[in-house]
Amino acid sequence: MSIESKTLQPEELQAVVIRFVGDSGDGMQLTGTQFSDTSAMFGNDIATFPNYPSEIRAPQGSLYGVSGFQVHIGSVEVSTPGDSVDLLVAMNPAALKTNLYALKPGHTIIVDKDSFNKKNLEKAFYTTNPLEDGSLEGYRVIEVDMSTLTKEALKDVAGLDNKAITRSKNMFALGMVYWMYNRSTDHTVDFFNKKFKNKPELVEANTKVLNAGFYFAETLELIPNSFTVSPAKMKPGTYRIIMGNTATAWGLLAASEKSGLELFLGSYPITPATDILHELVKHKHFGVKAFQAEDEIAGITSAIGAAFAGDLAITTTSGPGLALKGEALGLAMMIELPLVVINVQRGGPSTGLPTKTEQSDLLQAMYGRNGESPVIVIAAGTPADCFNFAYEAARLALEHMTPVVLLTDGYIANGSAPWKIKSVAEMPEIKNRKVTKAVENWHPYNRDPKTLARDWAVPGTPGLEHRVGGLEKDSVTGDVNYVPENHQVMTNTRAEKIKRVQDNIPDLKVEYAQEGDLLVVGWGGTYGTLHSAVKEITEEGYKNIGFAHFNYINPMPKNTEEVFKKFKKIIVCELNSGQFAFILRANFGKFDFQQINKVQGLPFSNDELIQKFKQLL
Repeated sequence: MSIESKTLQPEELQAVVIRFVGDSGDGMQLTGTQFSDTSAMFGNDIATFPNYPSEIRAPQGSLYGVSGFQVHIGSVEVSTPGDSVDLLVAMNPAALKTNLYALKPGHTIIVDKDSFNKKNLEKAFYTTNPLEDGSLEGYRVIEVDMSTLTKEALKDVAGLDNKAITRSKNMFALGMVYWMYNRSTDHTVDFFNKKFKNKPELVEANTKVLNAGFYFAETLELIPNSFTVSPAKMKPGTYRIIMGNTATAWGLLAASEKSGLELFLGSYPITPATDILHELVKHKHFGVKAFQAEDEIAGITSAIGAAFAGDLAITTTSGPGLALKGEALGLAMMIELPLVVINVQRGGPSTGLPTKTEQSDLLQAMYGRNGESPVIVIAAGTPADCFNFAYEAARLALEHMTPVVLLTDGYIANGSAPWKIKSVAEMPEIKNRKVTKAVENWHPYNRDPKTLARDWAVPGTPGLEHRVGGLEKDSVTGDVNYVPENHQVMTNTRAEKIKRVQDNIPDLKVEYAQEGDLLVVGWGGTYGTLHSAVKEITEEGYKNIGFAHFNYINPMPKNTEEVFKKFKKIIVCELNSGQFAFILRANFGKFDFQQINKVQGLPFSNDELIQKFKQLL
């Protein structure tokens, strides 16, 4: 059975930000995902931000074991998961303590009162119970005996142990939130039926608890009416909500289909990139060959072998793995084989903050190899954008016969947003330099005079026998060559080949003011927050601020300097200590680049950006 809210006159809201938080085992990621999917099907614009500990199961009730999922839904454009929270659902004291700072004054907290016992309060370092000591007087607090009510709802369901009953309480919270925001339970009930099709007792249990939470919210005097957020006005088309890692995998599949090449993925699992491997494994019917290697080095070298054999070759990783892949990436650059290296950045250095976000691998992607070894470096800006730039990475690698490093990050890889589904027919053409039959006087380093991309011959093709390797080679024949002048020629040629990629990428676009007092510059996964902040400050009346976001890092768009000249001040915003600003200064030293930097494992907030922009204006 599914239900819908019967509230006659729900209050209309343009947007709302909800955060679900609890222990790692409380199912907050699932709860948030279900609310997001339901709202997406309703037609809202959406952005999400999962935030969870690096431990698989951190100590129950501990402050560092809190797992959260934030969702921002709107009838207007939604570019970020939101700064301040309208509704906080806290399943235990630790969740409340670590997340109360984000809740707007006067707004609503739903807590599982049963969890606020002496033991859990001590684990969260509370000396008094916040539900009793008056510290929450500035908020509307809804105390729910959630664990007790869940057990009551399931007392007649056979085949459940106490652990299964307790784990269902997240659905009680979800049912309450569904009522509050005038949402149907249909999608979640369908999800239960599919996920637990072989365990009918779990379908019954979760459905009962979901409905119990829904009806309980309807009876609460603290929630006099429900709210509604109307569908957003979006461009016509068919949409689905998609996570960044999934979008990356699908972009690679589309590139494989468009190029007519089989896709090979050689990868070693690492947070937060592993979901790309998980997704591609599902698509063997598209000719995907996915190899889970024994380590990062085997992952990339297997992909190099696949590229040599004529496949669209991919390897995926995060920061520490990119360090291990550095030598082999230099080999692929030296041989001049098409290879896509996807680095889903996380907090570092070393193991660092494996489940948090950062943009601190940029210099490693640019320079983290021995010798003069330039490669193409690009970056996706949003979860949906991961599809486009995975496709673009494959296109550039195949057309220019060189490795491409695609940078995403934990924020957009695990976040989700609506994505307008594309057909392969409407995607850009992908060309390559593959030679399939013998050519008179053929050499493996014959080059396209325009791009300098070399020929790509599949081993075993009669008349195209050749050998390549990591030693310096003759500029035409590919034979080993140690002549100093030849090494200079080859070094210059490889660098010029990357520079000429500028002719195959779009110009840098500027949003809002096209010239003026301040240009906000960002790159990669900060797009949503920067776009939102500049939009907000523009709507306040500041008309002399522009926004330029870089997706192409090496090489940069041809018109970059021309854009910079049109603004009096430039501020570079990035989630590191200034790596892109360093690159910009190296290339455009006559401009004064100011910086906003953040290295906290968290994305920028609108407020901190707007405050700095106003100071500069």
